[in-house]
Amino acid sequence: MNTLHVTSLSTKGQVVIPRAVRADLGLKPGAKLLVMSDGQNVLLKPLEVSKLEAFQQLIKESRAYARRVGLKKSDVGRAIRKVRSAHRP
Repeated sequence: MNTLHVTSLSTKGQVVIPRAVRADLGLKPGAKLLVMSDGQNVLLKPLEVSKLEAFQQLIKESRAYARRVGLKKSDVGRAIRKVRSAHRP
């Protein structure tokens, strides 16, 4: 439902999302929002929990794989430095 509401920015940079908007979107306390700006507009987009959980699962699996193959943090740092130096003019 398209509605127009007015809110204020607090001295701490906090914004209250009006109750009707929270209800329409099903936002609960602790909900995560993506904040985007094009320099003139601000867009708050709810993050879907399933996508966040999928990302966290991917991280968990990646760490398990790294442990299995014996990859160390120093190996990753070395690989990053190598690639960065190879792409410098």
